[in-house]
Amino acid sequence: MTQSPLADHVDAQMPLARTDLAELVSFASVHGDATRVDANRSSAEWVAAQFAELGFDCEVVDTSDGSQAIVGHRPGPAGSRTVALYSHHDVQPAGDESLWTTPPFALTERDGRWYGRGAADCKGNLVAHLTALRAVGADASCGVRIIIEGSEESGGEGLEDLVRTRPELFDADLIVIGDAGNIEVGVPTLTTSLRGVVNVRVQIDALHTAVHSGQFGGPAPDAMAALIALLATLRDADGNTTIDGLPADQRWTGAEYPPERFRPDAGVRDSVDLLGSGTPADMAWARPAVTVIGVDAPSIDECAAAIIPSAAALLNLRIPPGIEPAQAYDALVAHLERHVPWHCSIAISSDAAGSPFAARTDGPGYAALTAAMTQAYDGATVVHSGQGGSIPLCNVLSETVPRAEIALLGVEEPQCRIHAPNESVDPAEIRRTALAEAILLTSF
Repeated sequence: MTQSPLADHVDAQMPLARTDLAELVSFASVHGDATRVDANRSSAEWVAAQFAELGFDCEVVDTSDGSQAIVGHRPGPAGSRTVALYSHHDVQPAGDESLWTTPPFALTERDGRWYGRGAADCKGNLVAHLTALRAVGADASCGVRIIIEGSEESGGEGLEDLVRTRPELFDADLIVIGDAGNIEVGVPTLTTSLRGVVNVRVQIDALHTAVHSGQFGGPAPDAMAALIALLATLRDADGNTTIDGLPADQRWTGAEYPPERFRPDAGVRDSVDLLGSGTPADMAWARPAVTVIGVDAPSIDECAAAIIPSAAALLNLRIPPGIEPAQAYDALVAHLERHVPWHCSIAISSDAAGSPFAARTDGPGYAALTAAMTQAYDGATVVHSGQGGSIPLCNVLSETVPRAEIALLGVEEPQCRIHAPNESVDPAEIRRTALAEAILLTSF
C-alpha cells in the first residue's frame, strides 16, 4: 500500500524526534526538588524555543506553585477551528538509580525501545506534538494552541490556577491531552473515562498509652487489631470494594482488558487471584476501588511487646464517573464509623479529593480525531478505554472551556512502565501518535 505524503513527512522527522527526546530526557525536571530548579527552567525554555521555531507566539509562565508552564498560539486560516495540544515537561523522580539498567536521564536505545525517565510520561508525548507540527509545516487547516505543564506529577495546581485566571489561553474547539496511551502497542486508543479520587485519613484510639502485652493482653483493646478489622470490612472475600451506600456493580462498555493481558501489565504473580466479581476492565475503570496506601505503625525492628494504643491509615478511594467526591467521602466516613470495632474512638479527615471525568465523544472533534487515528494505524479500529488514575486538569478545562471537546491519547502503553525504573517508549508509538495528530491538524 502506498504511503501518504504526510506519513512520509512524519517518517522524515523521526531522527529529529529521537534527538528531541534525548535533549528533553537530559533535563531532570522533577518539580518540587530543590536541587532540580535549574533543570526545570532549562526544560521549559527548551520547550518554548522549539515551539517558537514553529511559528508559535510562546510564553513561559511562572505559575502559582513555582512551576514553569509553556503556552502559545499559532493562528489558523480565517474562520477555522482551534486545536489545543497538551503535555507536561516535568517528570517523576528517578528513585533508586541502582534499579535502572542505564542512566535515567540519558536516553538509551535497547531492543528497539528508548529508555529514560519521562521517555513516555510525558516527554514522549511532547515530542509527538512537535513531530506532528513539523510534519504539517504551514499546511494546518486550523489554529493550534500549545499547553505544556510543569508540575503535573506534583498535582498540577499551578496550571489549574492559570486556566482559571487566564482562560483565553486555553480556548479551543478540541483539546488533545497527550498524557495517555494505547491499551497495547499498536492498538489506537482514546481514553474516555478517568476515575476520581478521595483520600481519607482514619485514626483509631483505644488506650491512653501503650501497655505490656503480657500483663494486659486479652481484655485490653489493641488499636492496631481494631484498625485491621475495620479495614477488612472495605473488601469482601472476592476483593470487591464494599463501602456501605456506594454502588460497586458498574460495567465497562468499551475496550476489554483480558486477564491474560492485565496480569503481566500489573505484575500479578501467577499463583495470586485477580480481585473482584467483574472483569479487569470493570474493576479498574468502572467501579470504585479502595486501597490502603499507608499505615502508621511501629516497624518490626523497632517494636516492643506492647499493646498499641493508637493506629492510623491513609485510604485511597478511586471513584468512577457518576459518583461525586463528596458522595464517596460521606459514604466512606459513615461506613468507617459504623464498623469500628469495640467502640474504639475514631477520627476521620479528608486528605485529598478529585472528581472523575467522562469525555463527550459525539462531537466533530472526536469524529475527526477518530478518523485520523484509524488512518495513522493503517485502518485499525479505535477503541475506548478508561484510566484508573485521575487528571484533575480535565475537569478544570471542562468547566472553564465548556465548548471544548477533550480527548486523551498518547504514546504510553503498559510496557512503558511509567513512574517505575527503566521507563521506556516504543518509537513506533511516537510515530503513529504524531501521524494521527498531523492528519487531524490538516483535516479539522
